[in-house]
Amino acid sequence: KLVPVGYGIKKLQIMMTIVDDLVSVDTLIEDHLTVEPANEYIQSCDIVAFNKI
Repeated sequence: KLVPVGYGIKKLQIMMTIVDDLVSVDTLIEDHLTVEPANEYIQSCDIVAFNKI
C-alpha cells in the first residue's frame, strides 16, 4: 500500500514472507528494485520488519 511520508512523497509498503532456502533478500532487492524503469522511481529500500521461514 502507498503510505504518505510528507510533502507529496509516498512510500510503498510491502508485506511478504520469504522462504530463506529459496530466495535471498539481497538478490530480491538487486533483481527487482535496481533495474530499469523501477530505479528511476525508487530512491531507497528499508526493511522495517523481517520474518523468514
